[in-house]
This record gives sequence, structure tokens and C-alpha cells, in this order.
Amino acid sequence: MTPETSPSPRALVFVNETRLDEEVSRLSGAEQVWVRAHGFVAERGRVLVLGASQNGDPRTVWVGLGARGLDLALAQSLPDRLPAGDYTVPATTPAEEVQLLGLGFALASYRFARYKAVTACAARFVAPVGHPLADLGPVVRADTLARDLINASAQDLGPAQLGNKVAEVAAAHGARFEEVVGEDLLAKGFPAVHAVGRSGAQPPRLLTLRAGGEGPLVALVGKGVCFDSGGLNLKPASGMALMKKDMGGAAVALALADLVLTLRIPVRLLLVIPAVENAVGPNAFRPGDVLATRAGPTVEVTNTDAEGRLVLADALAYAAEAKPDLLIDFATLTGAARVALGPELPALYASEEGLAEKLAASGRATADPVWPMPLWPGYEDELQSKVADLQNASSSGFAGSITAALFLRRFVPQGLPWLHLDLYAWNPRERPGRPLGAEAQTLRAVTRFLQDSYPSE
Repeated sequence: MTPETSPSPRALVFVNETRLDEEVSRLSGAEQVWVRAHGFVAERGRVLVLGASQNGDPRTVWVGLGARGLDLALAQSLPDRLPAGDYTVPATTPAEEVQLLGLGFALASYRFARYKAVTACAARFVAPVGHPLADLGPVVRADTLARDLINASAQDLGPAQLGNKVAEVAAAHGARFEEVVGEDLLAKGFPAVHAVGRSGAQPPRLLTLRAGGEGPLVALVGKGVCFDSGGLNLKPASGMALMKKDMGGAAVALALADLVLTLRIPVRLLLVIPAVENAVGPNAFRPGDVLATRAGPTVEVTNTDAEGRLVLADALAYAAEAKPDLLIDFATLTGAARVALGPELPALYASEEGLAEKLAASGRATADPVWPMPLWPGYEDELQSKVADLQNASSSGFAGSITAALFLRRFVPQGLPWLHLDLYAWNPRERPGRPLGAEAQTLRAVTRFLQDSYPSE
């Protein structure tokens, strides 16, 4: 269809339930009958095609807001609720709502098509005249990168393939990529990474990306357990089913690194990913083993299914050696965080209360929430061991997310600004605009946090 004959975008009208009568009163008599006949009461997310052209093509679509305003969750749900076509809003719409709709439609267009043909998103948003959309390409590409990695099966994304992806991102930005593999991990001081990953089908490895020559140094660490069987403390089938996503922290950290470099946030960047598979085999590490770590403390293994904190211990210590101005780690670390906060709220721990408050504010501003949690010192004794400097899992069933964060803190030098994000990286149920599968949690929140912390001149 040529531009001259292309239909105009359909109008989206958002209706708050408290103002429904006012909106209805503006309609023609026939349209009022139509609204009442369909029982439209402006409940949140309800869509009603209100008018049609002579060929039956919708001209106006009402969207219910309930008693709330427009937010990203609703905007993201619309492409799956609307008939195929282009949509816009009046030029009088506030600029922030136009941007919200643009981002929501863009994120909702994600499809994972590696193993199965899928239908592309057929509803598109067109900004009204006078409201140019911000360039959403970098955010959407980074979001897609993370979700594609998390959604990929472990057979196609082991430590080697994850390393290839880090190398690919490094090459795209002219950054330096390094990889320490297999037995070289012992020679170069990563004993915990080696111990966890040595039984995997692919050798374990420590992946690094370095970029930038000037500015503050930001270090990102991502947990890259490409599949987690639980090790000898084997997970049940129900607990193992989603463990291809146990590299979700690494995926988000890599996507964030890509976004930081694309947006040219004025920082030097260090990305560190311990990439392993926690498998069962004759050389698997065992309950009761005492492991060395890069930083020095010895760790008694009381549960091989608490492996993420072990590989992160070496990775955090290594990143800290570069003396970064800020250290952030991302990890699908504990089921306890999900019990406490559910799948949509990543748990946030910080070395300084102000850091946590600032990141939480960035999460609210980008509709990418995090929830601050306490590094409660009263639980430190849960990590005491009789045979080593500490043990890798709590001696009780309480406060599992907090004790995991306290374990990691042992490997972060005192005084170094540090943020730890215990995330789920997964949408566990099908919703409009939110397919069951990977979620790049905290990506937008941390990007905004870094932009605010290190503004361009």
C-alpha cells in the first residue's frame, strides 16, 4: 500500500472508570447505545472498538484504565489486545504518556522464535505530531539480547556459547575480551569457579569485557550458571525445569554492558561473568568439601545447590581488585527472594542505604522495580562453619536471600560501593504483552541509575 492510500492511524482513547459517564456523553446516540450494549465499564485493560469506517476498519478504540492512570504494564499489554494496525493518541496527550506507549509497544513486540515459528506483533504505535519518540532502539535491542539468552535451551547456551556472545558484544564496541578456561582457572586464581563447573559437559570459564579509557570505573558481575541441576544435592524435577535461566544474571549484566556502551555513558566498564554448568558427575564437588576462594576465605560446602554464591565469590573478588568506583552484581540467586517478594520484584541489597534508595527511585521512574532488603548482621552466624572460614548455605531455613547476600558481602572490600540484585529473570505466566519466559529485570532501572550517577557533559 502506498503512503497516499495507507489508512490513518486509529485513535486510542483511554477512559478512567470515574469519568466514563463524561466520555460517553460526548458520543453520538448510536455510539452511546454501542458502549452500553457491550457493557463497557472502563475496567483496566478492557478494549472496545467504538467506530468503524465504511470498510469496517476500526477508527477509534477505547481502553479502560480502571481507577488508575496509564502505566507501562498496561501500555505493554495493548498490542496483544488490539486488532492489527497502527494506533496513535491525540496531540494533547502528555509527552510522558506518549513515550510510555512507545516503549510499551516496543517491548511487547518481542518474540522468541529460535525453535518455533511465531506471529509478529501486528499492532504498532505511531506518535502524534509534535511528540517525537525517544530512540528506543538501544533499550529494545539490549532487552532482546538478554531475553534471547535466557530463553535459549542449555543445549545451545553452555559456558562456551555464553563466552562467544560476550566476545561478540566486545567486538561490536571495540572492547577487550578475555577468557580463562578449564584448568587455567586454578592456575590464575579462580578455584571456586573451577570447583563448581568442573563436572559440566563444557569446561567452566571466567569471562571479562573491558572498555573505556577515562572516567569512573563501573564493574558489573553476572552469575552465569548455564544450567543448574543442583549438583549432588540434586533438585527435584519441578525445581530443575527452569534452570536454563540460571544464567539470567549474566544475561542482564551483558545486556547492560552493551547498553552502557551504546549510550556512551561516560564510564570505564568492567564486565565479569563466571560461566559454568552445575552438573552431576564423578568429579562433581560434594557436600562437606572445603573450597578455596580467590579472596582467601575457605568455604565449607553444605549444599551444592547453593553454587551461585561460590562462583560469584571469585568473580566479585576479581572485579574488586580493579578498584572500581561502583560494583554491581546480578544473580538468579535464591528461591527465598521469590518467596518473600514474588517473581516481579528483584531483591536489592546495598553497601550504603543511599545507593539502595537511588536505585529504587530509578526503578520507579522506569517501571522496572526493585525492593530494598536489609543486610541484617544478626544473621551472620548462620554462615559459621566449624571446619572452614564460612559455609555456603545457611544452617537454618530462614532469611535465605539475606544470608546469601551476607555471604557475598564477605568478598566485597569494605568501603567499596556495592549493589547486589537477586532477581528471577522470568515471567512465570502468560499475559498480554508479557509472554511466559525471560524478563530482563533491572536492565532499565540500572541504566537510569548509571545515567543519573554519571551524566554526560
